[in-house]
Amino acid sequence: MRFGKESEQVEFKKSTSLLKEGIVSLVAMLNKHGRGTLYFGVDDEGTLTGQAIGKDTLRDIAQKISEIIHPQIIPTIRIIHDEETQGIVVEASGSNTPYSCQDKYYIRIADTDRILRPEELKAYFKSKLPTESLTQTVSNNQKPAFTQLKELFLMRGFTLNDETFSDNLGLRTKDKQWNLLAELVSDRNDVSIKVVRFGGIDKSDLIARSEFGNKCLFLASEQVLRYCEAMNETRVELGGRIARKETKRFDFDALREAWLNAVVHNQWTTKTPPAVYWYQNRIEIVSTGGLPPGMNRVEFFSGKSHPVNPELQKIFGQLDMVEQTGHGVPLIVAKYGTECYEITEHFITVTIPLIGAYPTPMVIQEEHDLNPTQNRVLELLRENGAQTIKDLSKRLGLSEIAVKKNLHSLKLTRHIERTGSKRKGYWLVLR
Repeated sequence: MRFGKESEQVEFKKSTSLLKEGIVSLVAMLNKHGRGTLYFGVDDEGTLTGQAIGKDTLRDIAQKISEIIHPQIIPTIRIIHDEETQGIVVEASGSNTPYSCQDKYYIRIADTDRILRPEELKAYFKSKLPTESLTQTVSNNQKPAFTQLKELFLMRGFTLNDETFSDNLGLRTKDKQWNLLAELVSDRNDVSIKVVRFGGIDKSDLIARSEFGNKCLFLASEQVLRYCEAMNETRVELGGRIARKETKRFDFDALREAWLNAVVHNQWTTKTPPAVYWYQNRIEIVSTGGLPPGMNRVEFFSGKSHPVNPELQKIFGQLDMVEQTGHGVPLIVAKYGTECYEITEHFITVTIPLIGAYPTPMVIQEEHDLNPTQNRVLELLRENGAQTIKDLSKRLGLSEIAVKKNLHSLKLTRHIERTGSKRKGYWLVLR
């Protein structure tokens, strides 16, 4: 029995004594073509010469493949035979490239396997990365408004040109449709960004769920930070010679970097937004996407900059919300160590330990305890935090004095906060 010639998708091995070499070939074929076929008991000319097969042989091959190929694949392994001779064929396919064999990456060139050098591996990752996925994914909303984003730019001293605004920020696809980036930064969207608080050290006791999304992503991101900053209550310790010692519950600069990194580098095309989870003893900030393609853990922790969403990061930079110096991760590591990061294939979780219990002021008067007018004020401010008292008065059908009283009550209960000047400032909805 003959099986043709070796190629970029076919490899022959005389026996399973060359199992590791055969698996290397399988990885190389997967990386080149997304599929490969490996024969055992076949010589270099493609002739079935025979392979000893015991009761555990096929299982041992499957187990070895599972152990040393990552990400894992599920191969088809079967016995082939003619009248007198038998062999084994392993067939595999997969699109989750690049695959590695014992942490090394290979590529198939003709009928040989070549290890990828670091610079080639980076180029390979780059070639597999969707080009500007945020800017080339069409939005579900083709009638977006950008009042909130424009106000943020104006507050920072930018002069805007409505005719070139969308092109300058990359808010349209090549065929001029509004893209996913435009959806994220528009006044209204379906992006839910939550801060969730739990009473214990797991998710069994939910205290509160605060929604900050469904608005311009930059405004929502700022609101999450203001909420967390308000939770960073000062603890006062008395005793000994030191009459008063004040400590914060966590390092806010580290949390800020962790949160903004989560937003900027989130894999938004999955439609899974980042989130913040508060527990009794820690804060967890979770984003989707894992490490940026082509980056290893050493590069990540050293602060190498490899933006997943360059257009989104560019706007964050223009708004002075992030820097492109790559100092964020080293800052967090310097404070809490690399162990605060949990990095998996699809998620990055940053865990920030907390000092002390929840501050009392933050557990009073949740939204369902507010009166109808206050709830309506919150709804309007979530739509547009730059509305004036006169604007709110018209929309609510109330006097300006009544609006001021309700705003004052919401400020006291830490539902809202005023940011910026009287003339150019806006309201942040904290929860």
